[in-house]
Amino acid sequence: MNRDLTDPTAFARGVDPEAGLKEPVFENLEIPEDFGPVTIVVDDHKVKRFAFTQDDYRPWHFSTSPFGGRIAQAGLLTNDLVQLFTTRYAASRTVGLHTEEQLWFSSPARVGEKVTLQGRYVEAYERRGQGYVIMEAQATGEDGRALVRHRGVEILRTVPGEVAGRGSTTGGPRVTGEIDSTRPYAAEATDALTPGTPLQPLSKVITQEQASVFSRAGEYVRNIHSDLDIARQGGLTLPIVQGQQQCCLILDLLTGFFGARWLTDGWIRCKFVQPVTVFEPLSVGGVVTGVGERGMELEVWVRRGDGRLSTVGWAACPL
Repeated sequence: MNRDLTDPTAFARGVDPEAGLKEPVFENLEIPEDFGPVTIVVDDHKVKRFAFTQDDYRPWHFSTSPFGGRIAQAGLLTNDLVQLFTTRYAASRTVGLHTEEQLWFSSPARVGEKVTLQGRYVEAYERRGQGYVIMEAQATGEDGRALVRHRGVEILRTVPGEVAGRGSTTGGPRVTGEIDSTRPYAAEATDALTPGTPLQPLSKVITQEQASVFSRAGEYVRNIHSDLDIARQGGLTLPIVQGQQQCCLILDLLTGFFGARWLTDGWIRCKFVQPVTVFEPLSVGGVVTGVGERGMELEVWVRRGDGRLSTVGWAACPL
């Protein structure tokens, strides 16, 4: 049963899934370039594996949900969409950085469902000496319904230790992560909440085991998130947590805050502005900023133990 982008059991047959794939460097990009379709199964193992990586054991994913049965976590398919490029580029030779992520949710994936992933590189550009590429991708249910749509920005082949932390929050109001400490936290969205209301934060620690599993160690992919030697070759002291894994922490927060509606109408845009090493204590938070065309609007963030923001973003969902 295929639950991954590649078949890790191929190694037992003497097959290297990355053999013949392109070197993941800016010069090898084709614009446009298509990826997929790839069909994977949202099986029990995939759900449990994701729950471990995020410490996300909401009952909806293990018993029943507002949708009538077990469903996948909001973020479960998002890293598969980010990683679609590795169906044509060698994953273990990728030393890049994910800088921005945008997601639109339409329907949750059901446990046991076959889903189809498809994407395309739509734009490439150079900035500050780095080569960037933009991917647009989507996941579709076996009945043809839209599940989640992704648009991401990635730097290909860089030295992470030199680039990490140079991100900016241009393209939206500046997210400070500051809240009014005199105001009570809100655990769920209601129309009684006013701008400035802080969300009940989540405390998380991503261990090396969690980061490795999220970053495809089970497919024998080696990268700056799962391998100490590769991380140090990239100028890092320890492996760093994928930006997408941090985004999924925010998705956990927003699923709890908006409830089932988040999985059918949620929107988020994140920017990854500072690196997070494994084992760092993290706080995942947000604040209500108002009501707009997409519904209730929020600023959201992940804060490191030293107080610096590592991920900032904007989210919205109708009530």
